[in-house]
Amino acid sequence: MLEDPTAAAPHLAPPSAWPASYPQGYAVVDVETTGLARDDRIVSAAVYQLDARGAVQDHWYTLVNPQRDPGPVWIHGLTEKMLAGAPRFPEIAAELSERLADRVLVAHNAAFDWSMLAREYARTRGAAPVRQRLCTIALSKELGLPLPNHKLETLAAHYGVVQRRAHHALDDARVLAETFRPSLHRAAETGLRLPLLACQPLTEWSEGPAIGRQRSYRQTWRPSRKRPACPYPNPGRYEPGGQLVQGMRVAFSGDTSVDRELLEDRAVEAGLHVATSVSRLTSVLVTNDPESPTSKTTKARSFGTPVIDEAAFMQLLQDVTPAPPTNR
Repeated sequence: MLEDPTAAAPHLAPPSAWPASYPQGYAVVDVETTGLARDDRIVSAAVYQLDARGAVQDHWYTLVNPQRDPGPVWIHGLTEKMLAGAPRFPEIAAELSERLADRVLVAHNAAFDWSMLAREYARTRGAAPVRQRLCTIALSKELGLPLPNHKLETLAAHYGVVQRRAHHALDDARVLAETFRPSLHRAAETGLRLPLLACQPLTEWSEGPAIGRQRSYRQTWRPSRKRPACPYPNPGRYEPGGQLVQGMRVAFSGDTSVDRELLEDRAVEAGLHVATSVSRLTSVLVTNDPESPTSKTTKARSFGTPVIDEAAFMQLLQDVTPAPPTNR
């Protein structure tokens, strides 16, 4: 029988208090990568399968040959020699899918882990069997945990979880599983609505020419091109809870699950103005990491520009209000 490292975790909600709306299972995931860009690759992956109340059912770990320079070896410790004999992502995709299927993906900064997985699956012309994700950073904020910051090691210290090998996918996933269970039970005790987000899989992918350093392979959707000017006037800022209106200026910051070019294409097709920077005229900023200190998020806060995440933006794109007629 597999030992449950979270068995002694405090703050466990009694069975009678468990919300019926909570998911039936979770896949706690951590991936180590060659970098942070959209063309970077996974070099190792780990999954802890948890039941509906956060008890460990199984765990799994694999190295992955990225077919390129392994990137920041000083962080993840995986050299090109160590990865040379590892399976490539297409060879582990089926087994990984079995670990993820019918579960909510849980990760620390889940937008990043999900985006890396989505791209790897897209390269295989497939899709991850994941429909929702839960970020433990967002959950910690919802719970109001007294943390000085939202690093994994800080969350681990809060719950008394010992971190043995930081930036090793299996140990990071273990630490996350051990900290997620008490957080999940705290949420259940108060009837908190879990901060679940929809996972938008990539459904299109094409190989681009190899560029950059030796043995580096870059994937892209299509050659970049100049977009036509938006034909509608800017109606002003997006009102949270309302609808997008044609002509609104939308800016993007950080990583996205849907490839950035495709996301921008959808915005343009809906009649929105895609802006490359944030100004006082920006209607809304789309980012999956609103706490990141990027220039765009910093400017958005200073201007009072509304900020929404990618999943909310994708929902809003389905029903954009037509621009009001102009008086001639």
